[in-house]
Amino acid sequence: MNTHNCFHCGLIIEKKEEIVFEQKSFCCNGCKTVYEIFSLNGLTDYYNFEKAPGATPQDIKGKYDFLENEAIVNRLLDFKEEHTHIISLYIPHIHCSSCIWILENLHRLCPGISSSQVNFHEKKARILFNPQVVSLTQIVYLLNSIGYEPYISLDNYDSQKKNVDRSLIYKLGVAFFCFGNIMLLSFPEYFEVEEYWLDNYRGFFRWLIFALALPSFIYAASGYYVSAFKSIRAGMLNIDIPIALGLVVMFVRSTVDIVFGYGSGFFDSLAGLVFFMLLGRLFQQKTYNFLSFERDFKSYFPIAVTKIVGGQEIAIPVYDVVMGDRLLIRNSELIPVDGILMSDTTSIDYSFVTGEAEPITKKSGDKIYAGGRQMGPVVEMQVLSSVSQSYLTQLWSNEVFAKKDNRTYKTLTDTISRYFTPVLLLIAVVSFSIWIFIDTTTAFNVFTAVLIVACPCALALSAPFTVGNVLRIMGNRKLYLKNATVIEQMAKVDTIVFDKTGTITTNKKSEITYQGEYIDNKERAFIKSLLRGSNHPLSRRLYEFLPASQLLPVDDFKEVTGKGIQGTIDGFYIRIGSAAFVGEEPDTVLQTNVHISINRNYQGKYVFDNQYRDGLGELFAQLGKGYELKILSGDNEGEREILQSLLPKGTELIFNQKPEQKLAYIEQLQQQGKNVMMVGDGLNDAGALAQSNVGISISENVNVFSPACDGILDASQFKKLGWFLKFSKNTITTIKLSFTLSLLYNVVGLSFAVTGKLQPLTAAIIMPLSTITIVSFVTLMSNYFARRR
Repeated sequence: MNTHNCFHCGLIIEKKEEIVFEQKSFCCNGCKTVYEIFSLNGLTDYYNFEKAPGATPQDIKGKYDFLENEAIVNRLLDFKEEHTHIISLYIPHIHCSSCIWILENLHRLCPGISSSQVNFHEKKARILFNPQVVSLTQIVYLLNSIGYEPYISLDNYDSQKKNVDRSLIYKLGVAFFCFGNIMLLSFPEYFEVEEYWLDNYRGFFRWLIFALALPSFIYAASGYYVSAFKSIRAGMLNIDIPIALGLVVMFVRSTVDIVFGYGSGFFDSLAGLVFFMLLGRLFQQKTYNFLSFERDFKSYFPIAVTKIVGGQEIAIPVYDVVMGDRLLIRNSELIPVDGILMSDTTSIDYSFVTGEAEPITKKSGDKIYAGGRQMGPVVEMQVLSSVSQSYLTQLWSNEVFAKKDNRTYKTLTDTISRYFTPVLLLIAVVSFSIWIFIDTTTAFNVFTAVLIVACPCALALSAPFTVGNVLRIMGNRKLYLKNATVIEQMAKVDTIVFDKTGTITTNKKSEITYQGEYIDNKERAFIKSLLRGSNHPLSRRLYEFLPASQLLPVDDFKEVTGKGIQGTIDGFYIRIGSAAFVGEEPDTVLQTNVHISINRNYQGKYVFDNQYRDGLGELFAQLGKGYELKILSGDNEGEREILQSLLPKGTELIFNQKPEQKLAYIEQLQQQGKNVMMVGDGLNDAGALAQSNVGISISENVNVFSPACDGILDASQFKKLGWFLKFSKNTITTIKLSFTLSLLYNVVGLSFAVTGKLQPLTAAIIMPLSTITIVSFVTLMSNYFARRR
């Protein structure tokens, strides 16, 4: 009656040490100060997510003075510009939803902080701040003042090594030691050895077994108690509650047996149970780590960069870039690595990184960061470090570009888990109540076995392991998806909208002819130099078509999306693009063409005889059986008849579409209740890709990356699009089958447990085996569907 719990951190406080503020109890002035900070800034919702979620702030005066050193801060920062710095801080105290909420609301505590995002799994907070308003030192002290002191180690930042949590390994080792020795010491009990054993050593060995069981019960199984306690405190019932309850019941019952001489208890089963459950958890963790590592390693970016070698421009995979390489970056290309700008000047759009859309002007010798989009004429850069695939993956998965999708299979998992625990507890209590009047020993066995055998671990793992394996398979087949949700959305698609140029047409095969006034070598060099800075499919094809010539610097380069490019070379003003863009009347002959004007004088046009991708007719025939197909194009109707011959009858063809019109069309289809997949080249289609339920960007050796897309498909795999859609549907089928298998396992296991035919130790062995069974099943099924044509 003389103690209370601290309202902020939950520690027990003596009445004489209690600090009362606003009718709330605090253990120290630190916790009281944190509450005052939250209260003054309207952040008391922090305490609504979980009771007493905070930590007591520590005295760190002078500890972080080294952050005043600019050289040290530069090594810690992920991104540095005049008004914007970004840093990722490891914060060990992150442990619950309240932590996430308060850390993502730091901007309300400090005006200089623009935004903050929490990676709960890695316990990291990515903070974007204005260094002219607040320093990194002030941010660190702010974090400490609210109980979230970061851990900063230059050694860790330099080596790029993650802190490995080995606690599970240690607990497993302790559990194995206790289990092995308890089993060894229990042999006389198993064989009911009498005489000398009975008279002299039975009591000693039983208490020795009790002592060996304590580390396993208290330390090795502590994670289950902590998880169960937090779950109950938060008013929720998670899957660790029945496990923790079963362990406590077994320990108490076994202790009573030894104290009163009823028998040796169930310490062997208890130790075995803890060992096998931790073994199952280690298996789960290792599998997750493998999937996570493989996803990062594969990079999921089949984009290429242009490397300059001996004056030649060579396309290489993005993950082959190394320090010291010289790269060519065209207009709208993503900068894949940190480097030094070698060209005179350019503008960099860092909106993908910082959310700020205002381009930043860079001069020769300035540092430019990965993730920026180059906005201007073609530039060259010197690479400072090899490409960080995990950084690009993080950029791609930025919440700014996330879509609000329904995740039905996860909702199903959550729903089952929510009702599973109370139903399981009810079955255990009812079974115990019935058996207690029949056989006391069996009653405790039944109670414990029910709690253990019906653990829904396998149920909870069905969906994550299935989609993890499917993401790996699709990645190997060169379709790189942003996350697991995209698979479900692909399975729901009923309408597919294709862009034309660069999507169903190929950049590598086309006949190009010139019609118009004579163009000499000098003018041809002007055209090729201007085209060099553009990533539009027609620009790239025309650039490759024109003969080699001396490339000249371009001034005032500008690319108008959906219209064309313009710039000044040696005083000549050149425009390349649509007829209207160069000031010419629209074509009467409907063809795909690019018009040229020099010093506002119309010169002529290059006519493209488009070559469609191999297998296009077969793909459309296949997709037409199950999907509604649409074609959206920014070109004129010159190839309507050819497309109509390739497409199923009734396919809608819409031409002369601007980027904003494509987006509006996708939105209109969605308003009609359709689930739309947009397939485009990621350049003029960014808005439509973002608006669609699933946006797939086609990549063909061009460093054009749109964070708004949900997947990147290598152009060589375009004809297999139908297979990927079918595979996504089979994936959902696999998830449902694994749910059924998991539930069937629980029903069978419970039927044996409630009838007293299943010992707790047997249940503990079966539990991780069920997890292995489910993981094996979903892996085999997804691999089976992957091999089907």
